[in-house]
Amino acid sequence: MRKNLAIAVASVGLIVSAAPMWAHHAFAAEFDSTKPVKLKGVVTKMEWINPHAWIHMDVKGDDGKVVNWMVETGSPNILLRRGFTKKSLEPGTAIVVQGYMAKSGENKVNGGSVVFPDGKQLFLGGSNPDDPGAK
Repeated sequence: MRKNLAIAVASVGLIVSAAPMWAHHAFAAEFDSTKPVKLKGVVTKMEWINPHAWIHMDVKGDDGKVVNWMVETGSPNILLRRGFTKKSLEPGTAIVVQGYMAKSGENKVNGGSVVFPDGKQLFLGGSNPDDPGAK
């Protein structure tokens, strides 16, 4: 009897602990791996929040119009482990981001990497499983 109860409790615990993983979105649910994009612009805001940090940047289009884009990255912890600091992406910082377009058509991308004017490149730890920086 106790053995059956222990197995039941362990099973429920396993199911409950796995529930947050189901709630988290997959790359393919929001982004299109067949639509890579390269954005060149200036950081307007950096949100160091979980589960994904966000870079907001102004990008000037071919028509001269400036459009604000949101770049989803990995968590703040992932960014810090990859070499970012809180001062790396301050407003006004010029950057080039490579990533993948949102399926929704919004000005939103899943970021793969960022390149700074001095040529330094850091991986953003996004959720794209094919991103070389994600491995």
